[in-house]
Amino acid sequence: MTSAWSRRGFLTSSAALTTAGGGALLTPAARASAAEDDPYASLRATWSALLLGEGFSPTAEPFRSRLAALGTRAARWLDAMDPVDGSLWPDAVFADSGPGADADADPSGLSARMADSFTRLHTMAQAYRQQGTGLTGNSGLRDAVVTGLDHLDGQVYNDRRSRYGNWYSWQIGAPQALLDVCVLMADALTPDRIGRYCAAVDHFVPDSAVASYTGTSTGANRVDLCRVLALRGIVGASAAKLTLARDALSPVFPQVAEGDGLYADGSFVQHTTVPYTGSYGSVLLGGLGMLFALLKGTAWEVTDPKRQVVFDAVENAWAPFLYNGLVMDGVAGRAVSRGEQDDHRRGHSILASIVLLGAGASAAESARWRGLVKGWVQRDRYSPPMDDPTLAPSALARIASVVDDTGLAALPEPVGHRLFPDMARATHRRPGWAASLSMAGRRTTYYESGNGENPRGWHTGSGMLYWWGDTFANGQYSDAFWPTVDPYRLPGTTVSRRPLADGEGGDWGVSLPEADWVGGVTDGKRATVGQHLKGLSSTLLARKSWFFLDDTVVCLGAGIRCRDGAAVETTVENRNLGQAKDAVLTVDGAATPAGRPWSATPADVSWAHLAGHGGYVFPGRASVGALREERTGRWRDINTGGSTADVSRTYLTLWFDHGRDPSDGSYTYQLLPGASERRTAARAADGGRLRVLANTDDRQGVSVPSLGLSAVNFWSAAVAGPLVADGPCSVMVTEHADRTATVCVGDPTRTRTALTVTWNRPVASVLARPATVVSAAAGAVLRLVFGDLSGTRGATQTVRVRLP
Repeated sequence: MTSAWSRRGFLTSSAALTTAGGGALLTPAARASAAEDDPYASLRATWSALLLGEGFSPTAEPFRSRLAALGTRAARWLDAMDPVDGSLWPDAVFADSGPGADADADPSGLSARMADSFTRLHTMAQAYRQQGTGLTGNSGLRDAVVTGLDHLDGQVYNDRRSRYGNWYSWQIGAPQALLDVCVLMADALTPDRIGRYCAAVDHFVPDSAVASYTGTSTGANRVDLCRVLALRGIVGASAAKLTLARDALSPVFPQVAEGDGLYADGSFVQHTTVPYTGSYGSVLLGGLGMLFALLKGTAWEVTDPKRQVVFDAVENAWAPFLYNGLVMDGVAGRAVSRGEQDDHRRGHSILASIVLLGAGASAAESARWRGLVKGWVQRDRYSPPMDDPTLAPSALARIASVVDDTGLAALPEPVGHRLFPDMARATHRRPGWAASLSMAGRRTTYYESGNGENPRGWHTGSGMLYWWGDTFANGQYSDAFWPTVDPYRLPGTTVSRRPLADGEGGDWGVSLPEADWVGGVTDGKRATVGQHLKGLSSTLLARKSWFFLDDTVVCLGAGIRCRDGAAVETTVENRNLGQAKDAVLTVDGAATPAGRPWSATPADVSWAHLAGHGGYVFPGRASVGALREERTGRWRDINTGGSTADVSRTYLTLWFDHGRDPSDGSYTYQLLPGASERRTAARAADGGRLRVLANTDDRQGVSVPSLGLSAVNFWSAAVAGPLVADGPCSVMVTEHADRTATVCVGDPTRTRTALTVTWNRPVASVLARPATVVSAAAGAVLRLVFGDLSGTRGATQTVRVRLP
């Protein structure tokens, strides 16, 4: 058929579709009855309810508006549908020629557009089944969906065709949408059609796709493949497929020591080297929640006891990166380049998934998670989840069930520090603010690009220090930050200004720095973290340290050298000012004129304060550049699927200029999130509060006597203040009011087979020590002798002592 289809022809008749409130197709009792007669029909009803949502009124806001918008999208696809050879819609060509042509390459994204064609049919099927869309039960829309499926079956997605382009489109994107449509439109599909569609899925997603836990069949991808197999079992009434899907989930559950998956320290990695808690991790969490709920109470229920690892990971892996409704960009990989998403919208999806996962967990776990979600929802004032237009009605209904639960208490944000050595990340939470640090090392990539996404994320692993306020600046990275920020001036990073090509280093996170020293130690409240920085496609070298304390992050840099023939800079701050583009910058007590730069040339300063954000202190004064500028970019610049419209944002940037090809550059500064101008000035004047013990190429450390704290990153054997180490390590000592002290020692290099650390402080006795300590001598000094630390994976070794 080559002529355009008119919408009038499709809408000549309509039929009402009777559903329970909010899209639930059967009540629980009805499902139980159906399960006895036909378990596959019961599973179809359950899956429909999971897709469409339950327990909401289609006439109540925000559901009424959301359902109407769904109907509008479906009508748009209906109007534009024009089945011809090579496409179902004119703007989604999936083949260059006839159905017999195959391609080895896919330079123009043909496979993605093939999968997108199924996604559009999925939207139309939802509009047909959901109430309140304006197209509910419309026979013309029903017939269009069926004809669209037949067209794609005959043209491209069948058991006679070889796949081309991106494997994901053929094994996950297309079959998930296809099988969802088959469930939603089951009454409209003949057995012959079901047979052909199932044959196509079997062709592209054979049982062998989950035969081994390797390659593209790990982590979130494995969960997606299991979803395909489970739905194939439901649609095609195959118990064997459902059994395979359930059993193939088991390799996802155990913690891993390398590659993709969840780690004991809470890290989540996908694509071998990429921290991905907030993107692929979200897919894994949501997919498992759906499958656990689908199969619960059936012959195929997931009962593997190792699934508890996933339940534990809600607070061990996901919660540390959720803050006031957003999920931190440092664990979102290339997803940060997708203009239709942002950190809040990605976070909202995770909140809905946590609620759903609770249905398969214990009552106590579910109740606690719901309390966490309620707190995150209530505190997300920048982008309220209930106003999120990207949330499907089903996800919205899950969040609404928490919001409307008057007997549920909202839990507050936790206070403390989490270190994730297995993916070179850290999070720090204090009353009123939170921060996150992104690094790179031998096991963690600089950044990930791929599929035309995130080609300029080069320096996101070069010590990028993100931070958010509790009631302010929560849109810092949400408001078109990534297409407009200078990618060479990301906050916290030290970089060479040598120009880099888009996708420099290669796609999919293949480029890794040959640096072992990445990590640190934490006592759960404070932390000492460091990174041996080696620049991407650069000769840049640097030692960077961060000391995460009660109201500040102390940042040290030393040994900065480079031979790129380019300037080297450390960016103290690069704030996206949003609507407050005239926010006042005060430097050493002098306020800048609103809307104007303070200085384009570095000047010696002691402190600076940015109204509405926080303060910056430069001990001993430092030469710092500051610039307020409007920057313009396009989402298309960092994502080939992004908008071509110009977007502009105003930035306030503070930086150290180390000059061209520095030989031994350094810096010292303190970040005080949320601090007032007065507190910032007072901190700068209090020269005795913070003491820099060392800031050199072999050691970096600080002391804060009022906190009883001494902390040092030893890059090699050295002495710093009261601490001595005979090799590379990280050490943090804290004296407590009860005359005890905590000594935290770690081996970020994961190479130490022996280590001796000495604290030149009288110690009465050793109260507790880990098995890695082979000798602990108290007395005039404390001498700790560690055995082999190479197997500790950079984890903190904690010793407790009593002071005289």
